[in-house]
Amino acid sequence: MSDKTEDKAVETTGHSWDGIEEYNNPLPRWWLWTFYATILWAMIYTILYPAWPLIHGATAGLLGYSTRAAVAEEIAAVDTKNAGEMQQLAGVSLDELVKPSPLHDFAVKAGAAVFRSDCSQCHGAGAAGVQSLGYPNLLDDDWLWGGTMADIAFTVTNGIRNEQSPDARIGDMPAFGEVLSRDEIVQAANYVRQISGQSHDAALASAGAQVFADNCAACHGDDGKGTRDVGAPNLTDAIWLYGGSVAVLTTTITGGRGGVMPAWSEKFRGASGLNRAEINAVTAYVHQLGGGE
Repeated sequence: MSDKTEDKAVETTGHSWDGIEEYNNPLPRWWLWTFYATILWAMIYTILYPAWPLIHGATAGLLGYSTRAAVAEEIAAVDTKNAGEMQQLAGVSLDELVKPSPLHDFAVKAGAAVFRSDCSQCHGAGAAGVQSLGYPNLLDDDWLWGGTMADIAFTVTNGIRNEQSPDARIGDMPAFGEVLSRDEIVQAANYVRQISGQSHDAALASAGAQVFADNCAACHGDDGKGTRDVGAPNLTDAIWLYGGSVAVLTTTITGGRGGVMPAWSEKFRGASGLNRAEINAVTAYVHQLGGGE
């Protein structure tokens, strides 16, 4: 065993706890020089590159490097590379674009990028929509306003129930809570569940048939299959924009519905909007997802 007097040759920090003292051993020199090197590197970095935040920005650095500028250069390079195809997309007939071709393949890929950037926030990354919020599923074959290439392009261009485009699609469902009694609303809800093949109260549904004929058939049709001219949905299938339970249907009939989609054309949105090539591209992408007509 070593003599404790040898250990005492190393100074202590002066701290003592229950007789336990802490030696004041210096850090290894390699560790100290590495630490000093990181400090020196940090100082050089803050001089050469943007670093210190200021009131209206940050220090530019001697090299003038900008990550935003680098990304802008990459985007410009890609735009230049794709300029020919985008020019073709801007002038192509939608009837031609739906046919398999190299331009169609390019449009679908370009449209996927547009969709992820501007449409996925509401319709979801996979385009399945959000039923509780009334964002439609774009994967099925149920369309309020039509699912042809021309229909989709028109909807993207002008939107729905917005104040931007004078050609925006308009079709509000009125609030029947001011017209019908609570009992009549529940009867109508059960009738809708009956014609859509869901479980229902037969007696309430029977009474609801007349309520539907008097108040709902004007838009949804006598058979309940909807009218695209006014954006009235088909009520006989199992596809619902807001949900098809009795509770949700009662809420819908009582308060009405009227979702809004912005007009995406650069004509109405300026620089943040989509040009004709981008609209045609996202139209091709949505059309081929599975529900295009």
